[in-house]
Amino acid sequence: MDTFLPQLVNGLTLGGMYALIALGYTMVYGVLLLINFAHSEMIMSGGYVGLGAFLLLTNEGAIGPAARWFTSGSALSIVVLLLVVVLAAGLVTGLVGVLTERVAYRPLRHAPRLAPLISAVGVSIFLQNAALLWIFPSHSFPEILPHKDLGYGLTLQRVVIIGSSVVLLVVLDLFVNKTKVGRAMRATSQDKDAAGLMGVSVNRVIAVTFFIGPALGAVAGVFSGMYYGSITYNMGFFPGIKAFTAAVLGGIGDIRGAMVGGFFLGLVESMVAAYVSAGYKDVVTFLILIVVLVFRPGGIFGDAQIEKV
Repeated sequence: MDTFLPQLVNGLTLGGMYALIALGYTMVYGVLLLINFAHSEMIMSGGYVGLGAFLLLTNEGAIGPAARWFTSGSALSIVVLLLVVVLAAGLVTGLVGVLTERVAYRPLRHAPRLAPLISAVGVSIFLQNAALLWIFPSHSFPEILPHKDLGYGLTLQRVVIIGSSVVLLVVLDLFVNKTKVGRAMRATSQDKDAAGLMGVSVNRVIAVTFFIGPALGAVAGVFSGMYYGSITYNMGFFPGIKAFTAAVLGGIGDIRGAMVGGFFLGLVESMVAAYVSAGYKDVVTFLILIVVLVFRPGGIFGDAQIEKV
C-alpha cells in the first residue's frame, strides 16, 4: 500500500498528460482520417513557448516592476503566472497547428493518403530541427509550483496537473457535444461533403480542430516540462507515440476513448515501472499497441471498419 498509492498518483499524472496529447491525434483523425505525425512537435512547441513566456514574465528588464510581483511567491502570483504560461503556450502552438494544416495538409487534402502522411513527417522533422538549430537543444524548466509533499505521493504540482487535465477533458467533451461548433465538427467527421452542403464551413471546422488539438498538446508540453524539470527539442517523441497508443487503445477518432486510453496507459506504465522494472515500461506500452491492433483494431470504444478498396 505504501508503494501503490504513490504509483497510482504518478500514473494519473502521466495519464492526464497522455490523454491531453491523445486528443490531438484522435480529433484530427476523426475529421480528416489523418494521423498527424507532427503532433509530437506541438508538445515540444508548447514546452518552448511556455518557457519563453515564463522567462519574459519574470524578467524585470523586459516588463519592469511587474516581474517582481510574478516572482514574489504569493499564491495569487503563482496561479496567474501558471495560467499565463499555459495560455500563451496553448495559443501560440494552436496557431502553429492551424498554419501547419493550411500549408502542409490542405493542399494535399484530395491527394492519395500517403502524401499527407509524408508531409506530416516532414513537418515533424522541420520543427525538431528548428528548435535544435535556431533556439536551443535543451533547457531546464523552472519550478513554477513548489514541490510541497502532501502525502501518498501527492504534490501540489501533481494535483494541478491531474486536476487541470480532467477539467480540460471535461470542457472539451462538453464543447464537442453541446455547442454549435462541436456539432459542426461531428458532422464534418461523419461526412465532409454532406456537412458542406448543409452550410457547415468545412475548412473552418478543420482549422478549429487543428487549433484545439495542438493547444491541448502544448498544455501537456508545459506540464511535462514542469514534471521532469527540463525541455528538449525531441521531448515530444516518446509521449507522442505513447499518446497515439492511448488513442488507438480507446478507439481512434473517439474523444472519450482517448481520455480513457490515456489514463489507462499512464497507470499501466507507472505500475510496471514500480512492480516489474522501469526498463520494461516502454516495452509494455508498445506491446499493448500491437495486441490492440491485432485483436481489436477499432479500440475499446470504437468499431473496426471494413473499407472497400
